[in-house]
Amino acid sequence: MLFNSPIQYNTPIFRPPSEAQSILIQVTIGCSNNMCTYCDMYRSKKYRVREISEIKDEILNLKNYFEQAGITPRRFFLCDGDALGAPFNILKETLLQLNASFPGLERVGIYATAQNMLDRSPEELKTLVQLKCSIAYLGLESGADEVLHRIVKRNTQADMIEGSLKLIQSGFKLSVIAMLGIGGRELSGKHVKETINVISKISPHYFSFLTTMAIEGTPYFRQVTKGTIQELTAKEMFVEMRDILNGIKPNRDIIFRANHVSNQYPLGGILPQDQERLINTLDQWIEQTPEGVYPPKPSTM
Repeated sequence: MLFNSPIQYNTPIFRPPSEAQSILIQVTIGCSNNMCTYCDMYRSKKYRVREISEIKDEILNLKNYFEQAGITPRRFFLCDGDALGAPFNILKETLLQLNASFPGLERVGIYATAQNMLDRSPEELKTLVQLKCSIAYLGLESGADEVLHRIVKRNTQADMIEGSLKLIQSGFKLSVIAMLGIGGRELSGKHVKETINVISKISPHYFSFLTTMAIEGTPYFRQVTKGTIQELTAKEMFVEMRDILNGIKPNRDIIFRANHVSNQYPLGGILPQDQERLINTLDQWIEQTPEGVYPPKPSTM
């Protein structure tokens, strides 16, 4: 949520669609990996952790701002790309200040990577949850090690599963994102099979899809341009989505959404109870989609 406030954001700044009404606080600038071949979100930034004094000053300024406006914020989101990787004392002090400044605070969200989750101890994660940082967003992208290696995610399937289960067992809600088409045509089968495996084992509270786009200036775009990766057509994207959803066997209800701006059509439900309906819808879309047509490029990501 960007607004006329005392905060001077280090832009560009991003948050998950479900955090549209949350107030954004930058704990870190940029992304500690910043090497994923498909991503251009933080390429203009050099990664750093902000000073806690700066963060606290911003929170106090926000407190005064909202008090004068007669508004009671209830949700915050900690940016940038993987704020869970910040030193624990920075996260703890930030959350303590948020709780002290906003008594009506309900929830704080945060982006995470597998490495972030593995690096945090269970005790640290439980402390964050007690301080209302209770939902994390993981860009899984794919469950296939070959795909993860190719896109320079710098984590393995085993890392994703271990870190995610650790987070969930500590009391976090976990939202996991997979990318349709990220393996290209060559690795589509492995991408589908292993993503099913990971999502079934993790059984995150929320699961969603993004559609892979070759964004100019990224290594992925250059690979597509050179022909070393073949992009999937719109029909093939629907097939991947159908096959992944059809194969997931969760051990808890998963709220599923495919409503990002990159997705061709919005789709949602609860797994496993809505699986049959979702598959039937996707079968209709596959039948109606001509061969050789590529997904439209969104005007904004």
